[in-house]
Amino acid sequence: MESIDCTEFDTELLTRVSILYYQEGWTQDHIAREHKISRIKVGRLLKKARDHGIVEINIRHHPVYSTNLEQQLQKAFGLKTALVAIDQSSEEKQRKQVARVVLKYLSDTLRDGDVVAVGQGRNIAAIAETNTFVHPRNVRFVSAIGGTHPAGDEINADHICRKLAKCFDGVSETLYAPAFVDSPKLVEQLKQNDTVKQALDRARKADVGIVGIGDLNENSHMVNLGWFSAQDLVNARREQGAVGDMMGYDFFRLDGSCVESSIKGRIIGLTTSELKQMPEVIGIASENSKVLATFGALQTGSITILATTVNNALALLSLAEKAL
Repeated sequence: MESIDCTEFDTELLTRVSILYYQEGWTQDHIAREHKISRIKVGRLLKKARDHGIVEINIRHHPVYSTNLEQQLQKAFGLKTALVAIDQSSEEKQRKQVARVVLKYLSDTLRDGDVVAVGQGRNIAAIAETNTFVHPRNVRFVSAIGGTHPAGDEINADHICRKLAKCFDGVSETLYAPAFVDSPKLVEQLKQNDTVKQALDRARKADVGIVGIGDLNENSHMVNLGWFSAQDLVNARREQGAVGDMMGYDFFRLDGSCVESSIKGRIIGLTTSELKQMPEVIGIASENSKVLATFGALQTGSITILATTVNNALALLSLAEKAL
């Protein structure tokens, strides 16, 4: 076999060696002998392939362990399925790991013609930013909430829809309305607009919904947007027993019951009760701080699929056992 020129780390070379090592099961010594290069150079090629994103390594617990956790979550909370990712050393890495699991699930299960209603937030944005192969699908991604300032922000539902549509080679549909307005009367007027109404109706009838689970943190995106003050969230927790939110504004208690917030009637987007009408809703919580919020979200009955981490899954199962 011809020798490999290792003076240039081109994409074709990196891909070739990576396939032999990761897919064909060749040892580094075997590759080195067959291609008349040193074992050290083979190691450098493989490292370069990882650095350039040609090779992506996803580490998970043994499948039997992960499957067992997922089955326990399904049984404890009446879920259709659960997606459990291994914990990482930082929130950002953890968010990316959960996002990969969700994207793989979407790639495996979405079918041509499906409609996906998409919420906002960092956990959902991470799915659209994941650089992993997916099966192209003629899928429509629809914003489940209006736009937030600034326009084009990466955690905006519209921005996420556009990126997911590009990833799947599908299409995106914008909800041409602000997420938050000052007057409930104006909300009703905007909802009667044909363009807004059409997008909201399509989102309500979606085959799949993707929503983030929030924990009412005083440094949350909602506070930064000016929807709530930090004190509003403190009061919601202390006085009304709120433990979390979905869609960034629908508050709930640990038992899943609804908590009225100070912005009731001023949001243009889907509610928790509307999510319940969808065949499938994926709730995402990657952060370790969101265990109580996730437990409450599961009690609302609006989530059919949970995407989280191993440690969160174990904590949720412990809470469920104590609640019996």
